[in-house]
Amino acid sequence: MGILYALIAGIFLPLTNLTTRKSLDVGGNTKGYFVFQMLSTLICAYLFGPVRTGDYSITAPAAILGSLAGVLLFLMLSSLGKALQKGPPGLTFAVLNSATVVPGIVMAVLFGASLGYEFKFAHAVGCSLVLFGLFWAGKGLQGLKETNRWVVFCVSMFLFHILILTLYQWRGLLLNPERPADLFAFISYDQIKSECFVPFMFLASGILQTIVFLRDEKRMPQKSEVLYGVTGGVFNFLVTFFLLKAAVSASPIENAVIYPIFSVVGIILTNAWGQKLYQEQVNWRACQVCACGLIVGTVDWRAVAAAIGF
Repeated sequence: MGILYALIAGIFLPLTNLTTRKSLDVGGNTKGYFVFQMLSTLICAYLFGPVRTGDYSITAPAAILGSLAGVLLFLMLSSLGKALQKGPPGLTFAVLNSATVVPGIVMAVLFGASLGYEFKFAHAVGCSLVLFGLFWAGKGLQGLKETNRWVVFCVSMFLFHILILTLYQWRGLLLNPERPADLFAFISYDQIKSECFVPFMFLASGILQTIVFLRDEKRMPQKSEVLYGVTGGVFNFLVTFFLLKAAVSASPIENAVIYPIFSVVGIILTNAWGQKLYQEQVNWRACQVCACGLIVGTVDWRAVAAAIGF
């Protein structure tokens, strides 16, 4: 079931991306869109988190980590919104999804093999393939009027996405009951497992999005921003929900491939609607190279080999 849930999450991801682009098409902007995307995602996260589990506890470590993740999410979405206004959406979202190959390397550098994070040759190969694929796909952008600004915004959102995913993995390490007791003694397991992490993340991001919208726009939101923002927020929550379901229900061999499957499906389907709806010139070979890089760099090949008896 883990792979099925990852596939479902990968299908909802390009729908989330599409609502972002549609909000721009009908005269809105990403500032208004993200306000309502964060609001609807926050409501869904609260209903399926604290309300569903009955855990209404708010602990300082979980709230602080959630708020920090929300600030990073706000910065990433701000960069994403500006990148979408300057360049092709399909390639922009491909750059964003490609960040999933890096956090494992960051965790290996920070914590090492003793905590289960190893830097392997496959990581280096995967990163190289992803970067090569992105550069290859970007070769067709010479005619873009604001290529340099698009690149700056893409690099920014890429880096912020890496920070968010690394923070997620660090929180996962804290949630491991078997972690070394003296490594993070300042944060207990009971404190970090609070359900308030995800709601605080979307709350912090939503507050910042609202402040920016009120400061820069000084107008009432457009109907399109509300409609597509709320719809995108529901899709965004479903992506998160099914990814968590995938992680919980995956078998050992499935656990090694669910995130690459999610990222690859998201890149392919997002580029598909970019080509179909907006006549983007998609370099499918470059996308295939990126997809291969994600698979090579993020699949736990040792777990795969062990699961099939090697």
